[in-house]
Amino acid sequence: MAANTPDLDFSPKGLFIGGEWVEASSGQTISTANPSNGDPLGVVPLANEADVAQAVASARAAFPAWAALPVTERPKYLLRLAAAIDENADHLALMDAVDSGNAVSGMRADMTWTADTLRYFAGLLTEMKGETMAREPGHLNLTLRQPYGVVAKINPFNHPFRFCAEKAASALAAGNTVVIKGPEQAPLSSLKLGELCQQIFPPGVVNILTGDGATGSAMVRHKDVHRIGFVGSVETGRIIAREAAEGLKEITLELGGKNPIIIFPDADPHKAAAAVVKAMNMNRQGQSCSSTSRVLVHESLHDEVRAELVKVAAAIPIGLPWLEGAEMGPLVSRQQYDKVLRYIDYGREDGARLLTGGGPPDDPDLARGFFVAPTVFDDVTPRMRIGCEEIFGPVMSIMSWTDFDEMIEVANGVMYGLTASILTNDFGAAMRAAEKIEAGYVWINSAGRYLGAPYGGWKQSGIGKEESFEELLSYTRVKNINMRW
Repeated sequence: MAANTPDLDFSPKGLFIGGEWVEASSGQTISTANPSNGDPLGVVPLANEADVAQAVASARAAFPAWAALPVTERPKYLLRLAAAIDENADHLALMDAVDSGNAVSGMRADMTWTADTLRYFAGLLTEMKGETMAREPGHLNLTLRQPYGVVAKINPFNHPFRFCAEKAASALAAGNTVVIKGPEQAPLSSLKLGELCQQIFPPGVVNILTGDGATGSAMVRHKDVHRIGFVGSVETGRIIAREAAEGLKEITLELGGKNPIIIFPDADPHKAAAAVVKAMNMNRQGQSCSSTSRVLVHESLHDEVRAELVKVAAAIPIGLPWLEGAEMGPLVSRQQYDKVLRYIDYGREDGARLLTGGGPPDDPDLARGFFVAPTVFDDVTPRMRIGCEEIFGPVMSIMSWTDFDEMIEVANGVMYGLTASILTNDFGAAMRAAEKIEAGYVWINSAGRYLGAPYGGWKQSGIGKEESFEELLSYTRVKNINMRW
C-alpha cells in the first residue's frame, strides 16, 4: 500500500480579509498534520482579536453594497462559486481526505452537496417575501425581510470545506456578509475556499480566518456581529450561547447527538445491519453528529442482527483515506483518537461485551496513524457511558428491547435530540415511534439528509433549522411598517 502523502500544495497564503491575503497580526500559527501518518502538512495563521476586528470591519464595509444588489443579481455570485467548486472538486476532496482523514469518496460527495446547496439558496431568493395586512381604509401594514449585516460562522473538522462554504450560503443569499472561522483541526481547505471567493465575490463579502477557541470567541463577542452560526460540540455551543447572550444576538447551533436506530421485529436482519453501518457515517469514522450509535434492536432479532452487524462492521475497508478503495480512514487527531479509545475502555469497565474492534487495526501500513477499527459492543445499558454520552467515533452500542414504551423511554433518555432512525415495514408502528421520539430529524427505512428538508436538533442538540427555506429566512430580520395616508 502506498503510504506517501499526495503531492498537493498545502501552503496557505494567509488570512483572507477584504479580498486580500494578510498575515496574522501576532505572527502566530497553528500546525496541521496528516492524521494517517503524522507527517506535517503545513501551518495556518492564528487569528487573534485584532484580526477578527479587521475581518468584521471589512465585512461591515462591504455589507451595504452587497445587500443592495437586486435579488436577480446576488444569486449569480453563488452560482459562480458552485461552478468553481464543481471544477475543483477532486482537488478539494483530496485535500480534505489528507487533512481530516475522511475517505476521499465521502469528501467528493461533500463537494457535490456544497455546490447543490449554493444553487438551492440562489434559487430560493425570489421566494423570500413579506406580508401585507389592510386593517381599515387609508391604512396599510406590511413587513420587510432585511439582512442582519455581518454574520459569523464557526465550523468543525468533520466536513472541513463543505461546512465553510455550505453554512455561508444562506447568509450570503439573504444579503449578509460573512466572517468564517475554519476548523482548528483540518483547516487547509477553508483557506482554499478563500482562493475561489477571491475570484468571485466583491472584497469583504466573504472573509475567512483560521484560529482557535479564542478566535471564535472574539467573533461571537464583536459588537458588529449580530448573527452567529455554529456547528460543533454541546460544550462549545453552551459557551457561544452565553457569550452571544451578552449582546442578545441571534444564534443557530447544530450540536452533538447520541442518536438511536430502532429495529422492529419485522425488519430484515441483514438489511438492518447494513443500515446501522451506513447511518454511522463510517467514511467519517463515525465523527458525525447524526451518527446512529445506539442500536435499539427488538429482542426477537437481537442474535441475528448482532451477528450480521459484526460481520458487516469487520468487513469495512480501512486504509489511507486518499486511496479509492478505503471506506474508512483515521480519526482527525491524537486528541480524538485518545478520547475514542478511552470510551472503549469505559465500555469494558462498565460491563459491556466487546464483539469486534476495540483498538487500532492490525495493519503495519496504518500503525503511524490514528486508526480505530469499527467497534461493536453488546449488552449495553442506557446508563453506561458508551450508552448515553457522545463518543464521536466508530463505536456502536447494541441494546435489546421488548416493550414499545420502554424502548421510547430509552431512545429519549439522553440529553441529545438530533436524529433517529426507524427500521420496520409496519408504518403504523413507525409513525407512532416517530411522533414520540424527541429528535429533530427522523428517518424511516432510510438514511441521509435531503436538501430542502429542515435539519436541526431538539433538546441540547441545537437551536434552529438548516438546509431549508427556514434557514434562509433565519438570516433576515422582520421589519414592520405601519402606514396611514
